[in-house]
Amino acid sequence: MEPVFDLVPIWAGIIGFGIIMYVLMDGFDLGQGILFPFAPDEDARGVMMNSVAPVWDGNETWLILGGAGLLAAFPLVYSVFLPALYLGVFLMLAGLIFRGVAFEFRFKAKTSRYLWNWAFAGGSILASFAQGAVVGTYIQGFEVENFRYVGGALDWLTPFTVMTGLGMLAGYALLGSTWLIMKSEGYIQDWAYRITPYLLAALAAVFVIVSIWTPLVNDDVRSRWFDQVSLIWLLPVGALISMAVLLRALKRRDEGMPFVATMGIFIFAYLGLLFSKLPYIVPPTYTIWDAASAHESQLFLLIGLLFVIPFVLMYTAWTYWVFRGKVKAGVGYH
Repeated sequence: MEPVFDLVPIWAGIIGFGIIMYVLMDGFDLGQGILFPFAPDEDARGVMMNSVAPVWDGNETWLILGGAGLLAAFPLVYSVFLPALYLGVFLMLAGLIFRGVAFEFRFKAKTSRYLWNWAFAGGSILASFAQGAVVGTYIQGFEVENFRYVGGALDWLTPFTVMTGLGMLAGYALLGSTWLIMKSEGYIQDWAYRITPYLLAALAAVFVIVSIWTPLVNDDVRSRWFDQVSLIWLLPVGALISMAVLLRALKRRDEGMPFVATMGIFIFAYLGLLFSKLPYIVPPTYTIWDAASAHESQLFLLIGLLFVIPFVLMYTAWTYWVFRGKVKAGVGYH
């Protein structure tokens, strides 16, 4: 008997939502770590860490939600992605562990604080680069036969994925600097204003390079971009408009708009990636329907998730509301 409702697109939407929420919300605190070695002084580093300390672990809820949902709804993705990306995923998790430990120990350390500074920065850089490389591997596609990955352990590491990894570093650093503009004041905020245009230029350069490179490494994307009349080209235009809005906001020294515009860049780029690949979730062969679990399993899990997501959203909104405002050196929020 055919199911009345096709739950596969609903699950694809939930997973897609969880991923972009993680990228946006954990991106700016990973960005603090990327910028950590370049901060003006130790007080600035304290402000940077204090600005994300109340929310960073909650931000990673979306990573857990997306990962668990992906396993439940699309088990084929795990059976292909994990063998293909063992090393990349390991590096990402190791980076997240290092930065998580550094959060707790840096506040207590005195003589060894510099070690935890490097742990926080190194973990953030490693995790961010690995995430970008994973995205690049998804764009490239996988060698799959009979629903099994048949490529090598290092096939994910190519010049293209190195470029997407660097792009993720630039993007997260930009999210971090614009977050710091919004959450800091004085000379720390001035420093964030100064470095943001350079970070935007780096991101724009990678954006152009990857946009040119992508159709060269993936025939399906090239066909979808150039052989069909599509509104997909409006998405990179949206990203460019967001960049222009960011530059204008920096010139006017707005505090909140740079962060909003940076999120716009990420959202348009993410939508461009999705519309370039969907419905293929294990490119270049398997669609979301090929990778889906049984309808009964999806329905059972969906009922539970529909209760969980509203609570996660409410908890997140409440946390950001409670810890709104500026962070002051040596004090915290005020």
